[in-house]
Amino acid sequence: MKTDKVDHILTQWQLERPDIDASPMAILGRIGRLQGHISPALQKIFAELGLNPGEFDVIATLLRSGKPYTLTPNQLLQSMMLTSGAMTNRIDRLEKKGLVKRSADPNDRRGVYVSLTPKGAELANRAVEAHVINGAKILDVYTEAERETLAVLLRKLLRSFEEGE
Repeated sequence: MKTDKVDHILTQWQLERPDIDASPMAILGRIGRLQGHISPALQKIFAELGLNPGEFDVIATLLRSGKPYTLTPNQLLQSMMLTSGAMTNRIDRLEKKGLVKRSADPNDRRGVYVSLTPKGAELANRAVEAHVINGAKILDVYTEAERETLAVLLRKLLRSFEEGE
C-alpha cells in the first residue's frame, strides 16, 4: 500500500519519540487532512448553485422534512445544532434570495414557520442531487463493502461524542 503524508509524520514521531504510541494520529491526522480536501469540494458545488454550506443545510433540512417543507426555527435549530443567531442570519439570507419564506403560526402569535418557496424547493432538489453525485465521486476509492464498514466505524466514533449532548 502506498504511503501518505501522515505515514511520514508517524515515522518522524517514531524516530523522535519512540516512547509514545502515536497511532491515534494515524486516524485523527487523516480525518483532519481529509476535511481540508473534502470541504472545498463540497463548497464548490454549493457555490455553483449560489449557496454556501450553511444555506444548503437549511434548505436541505426543510426539503427532507417532507411536504409542506415547513419547520419552526426551533425545529431547524435542533436538527442542525446551531445558535439561534446563526439560524436567523441564514434564514434572512435565504429569504432575501426568495428561497424560503416566514409565516406566522396561526396558533401562537409569537410563533413563526419557515417554509421553502417553490424556487427554494427546486434549488434544494438540484443541490441535493449535485451533493450526492459529488459525494459519490469523493468516495469512489472505496468498494461498497468498504463504504459500509467506514460508515459503521464513523457512526461509532460520532456517537461516542454525541450521546452525552
